[in-house]
Amino acid sequence: MLTAFYILSALIIMASTLPFITHQHWMFRVWEFGRIQVLVLQIITLALGIIFVEDKSLIFWGIVLLHTGLLINHAIILIPYTTMYRKNPFESIAKHSETISIISVNVYQFNERYQELIKLVREVKPDILLTMESNQAWEDAMAEIEGEYPNFKKVALENTYGIHFYSKLKVKSIKVNYFIADDLPSIEASLLTENGKPFTFFGVHPPPPSPTEEDTSRERDGELLSLGKKVLKTKDPVIVVGDFNNVAWAKSSILFRKTSELIDPRIGRGFVSTFHARYRLLRFPIDLFFHSTDIFIEDFKTLRDIGSDHLPLFCKFFINLKEDVQEEEVETLEEGEKDEVEEMIEDGIEEESDRPKLATE
Repeated sequence: MLTAFYILSALIIMASTLPFITHQHWMFRVWEFGRIQVLVLQIITLALGIIFVEDKSLIFWGIVLLHTGLLINHAIILIPYTTMYRKNPFESIAKHSETISIISVNVYQFNERYQELIKLVREVKPDILLTMESNQAWEDAMAEIEGEYPNFKKVALENTYGIHFYSKLKVKSIKVNYFIADDLPSIEASLLTENGKPFTFFGVHPPPPSPTEEDTSRERDGELLSLGKKVLKTKDPVIVVGDFNNVAWAKSSILFRKTSELIDPRIGRGFVSTFHARYRLLRFPIDLFFHSTDIFIEDFKTLRDIGSDHLPLFCKFFINLKEDVQEEEVETLEEGEKDEVEEMIEDGIEEESDRPKLATE
């Protein structure tokens, strides 16, 4: 039992400490994703060790102390994303606009269960639908709903970074942005509610740091922080949604939140984990959602499996231009972080992608 305790402890301590290293290589950044699972394994290992290990030497108690410190660190990071942290639910605030709903989903390019999503959309009837990893086959299949969603922007790519936007709402403008690379599109739409209130929607899908995708998080972080700077200059209420390939508590997600001065609705509501759809115990939140202070969330949850490796993310909200009760939830960049953000954007622009080049005519 002692040997097993030492081996498990070594692995868990490594997984807990590598995120402290600021290097952007995937070997350091990937451990941020599984922080919930590492926390659970750490509690189990610590409990089993204390109960069953008989030879409790000085080394043993040193490892227990290290586990305890890391557990406290995990808890400090994760507790804000639980209902224990809820401060003000805002349920009693009067609405100044009708309710608007969004489905955002990474469809998984090689998923051919097109009708599962179409059925879900017709059942839920969102005002806005954002799909990611949607290629030409997905675009052809989704043509079936274009009568219900007359305003759209379609960017079909075969590199797993296609993106499609559909809306029932009035549109002032829709455009495609390429912040970091010419094969990483994002959506920017200026929309109007039924009673004429303007707001801006951003849909984003940067690449993840992983052994099968990008070696580092430079492109992802540069994309997100470039978007954060653009959001900050946007005067209307703002929604940002998409597959961030990043967890909400990761440093670059927090820098995005501070740069954009938006609110993360997961804080005080729960993890709302979206990936991996098939493995509940290995699931974590990488499909993120942020909003400005004049937007109030009514419902925020995942929807049923559509055959993708991601669960669809659903949000229902309203706009309240006269209330400022959420201002206290906004975080801003601290001294030195602005320079860090600029450096990360430059790194993202200069990074050479590991993705295969798209065919050109």
